[in-house]
Parts: sequence; C-alpha cells; structure tokens
Amino acid sequence: MTRTALRWLLAGVVALFTAWAVAPAVVAVYDGIGNPDEPYRWVKPPANAKTTKAPNLIYHGGPILTKTTTQAIFWGTSWKDPNFVQDKMTGLESFYTDVIGSGYANTNSEYTQADGQHVTSAMTHLPALTDLTAAPSRAPRTAQILGAVCKNVANPVENGFYAVYIDQKRGSAGYCAWHSYGNCGGSGPTFQFAFFFNLDGDSGCSVGAAVGSHQAGVAALVNVTGHELSEAMTDPHLDAWTDAQGEENADKCAWTFSGVLLLNSGWTIQGNWSNAAYDAATGYADPASHLTVKGCIDGH
Repeated sequence: MTRTALRWLLAGVVALFTAWAVAPAVVAVYDGIGNPDEPYRWVKPPANAKTTKAPNLIYHGGPILTKTTTQAIFWGTSWKDPNFVQDKMTGLESFYTDVIGSGYANTNSEYTQADGQHVTSAMTHLPALTDLTAAPSRAPRTAQILGAVCKNVANPVENGFYAVYIDQKRGSAGYCAWHSYGNCGGSGPTFQFAFFFNLDGDSGCSVGAAVGSHQAGVAALVNVTGHELSEAMTDPHLDAWTDAQGEENADKCAWTFSGVLLLNSGWTIQGNWSNAAYDAATGYADPASHLTVKGCIDGH
C-alpha cells in the first residue's frame, strides 16, 4: 500500500493518515495509519464512487525488485481442515507459479531504479509453508507478521516476498491486505512481506463471485495478492514509485478489471498503473467508471 494512505471505509467515508513504526525485536517499516502499529487500510470503494487518479507515478530514488523469490505461509489452526482450505492453497500456489514471466507481472516492468535496472517478471517460487498454531484473532501488528516469517522461514532470501495468509476474517478492520519490508532480529537480508485475511464471504474485498472453478474466497485472495506483489516489486521499501499523493501502481487501479486474466488457471485480477499507457492513452478505465483516467493495464 501507499505511504500516504487512502482509506475507503465501508460506509464510503475517506480519511488520510500516515504513521511509521519499528518493532523492538524485528526491524519493520510500513505505511500505516490509525493505531501506532496498524497497517494501511483499504477496501472496495462504494459502487457510486468516482475518482480521478492522476498524474503519473514519480520516482523517489529507492530500489525496485529486479527479481524476487515468493513463498506463501498459511497460518492458523483452520489450515488443517479440508472444509476450510477448499482450493485456497492450491489456487494461490497456482497463481504464484503462473504469474512468473506472465503479461500481468510485466505490467510492472517499465519502472526502473537509479542504476537503470527494470522491474522484471523473473521470480522463483518456493513451496508453501504451514504454521498450525493459532493466528491472531484481531488485526495483527506488523511485528507479528514479520515474526511469523522469521519463525517459519529458516533462511529468508534477500528481496524475497513472503505472504502470510491467516485463517481469521477481517471483522471491523478497514483493509484487505498490506505489504511491508524488514529483516529478522535487526540483521540479515532485507525482504518483503505481506499480510492477508481470510476473505471468504467478504464483500468488501471480493472480486464479485467465484472465478471458473475457483471459490470466491480464493479468487479474492488472488486479486489482492496480485495487488500487493505488484506494489512490492515497484515500491519495495516505500521510497521508489508513487504518485504525488503517495499512491503506488496497484493503488491507482484498485478494483479495476478489464476481464479475466487467463494465466494458466484463469483469475480476475485488477490492473496496475502504467505511465506509458496513460501518456499514450492506451490503458483502460474501470468499466464501472469509478476510475476515469485510462492508465491501467493488466497484461492482456
């Protein structure tokens, strides 16, 4: 998410906040609001909301990810229950495999860092890990999620992307997911990590329905995973590519869809902002018209 956060409440009220924190046992920097250690909040805007998100993204001097290693961590006691799991694990694993080298991943490739290197779709995906201890029952603090990564990953990879999926629902929390970065114990490689609620039956984070053979809950998780992964690639340390308001490339196209991305499994995934597409007027606007600027692409 962005350093200057745009919060869409379910009632349609918008608020902007910024907060930063460093955990004592682990080093974590994130774009947060609200409570001192509570991350960026975003949910789907009301259907009648109309916004214009322009101009283009600006480079702020920080690094991007020229390549990354992805790994999912499924945390919570429910991950041993087949009735809960359904196709969540297999669906997310197929997404991480299919996104490598995909047109969707390459929506991020125009963005560069100071030495001229580009974001690429080069990724290595490692098999998922499962932690069957109880996950937080309330919205977790950043240090808790970083701690889960450090607990479960023996040797985190420099610039890795570790996605923690808990079995608890969002409740009153005003966001679907977030990304951040840090390291374990104040030393070692710096990596990216992200957090995701259980989105079963969550209309505020849904793509609308099941997608093909996929359950609606995993379809929602895949969409927000694409969002957070794209932002981690283009703004991993929260100081690379954002617009003048602090929004990252996925924020500017949040909840905008041009259709189902086939990849190998078929998913409904939002687009990402492209400066080049906006400048050339080749991007798309949301068919629901809450985004009026045509700067989104999804790799079709």
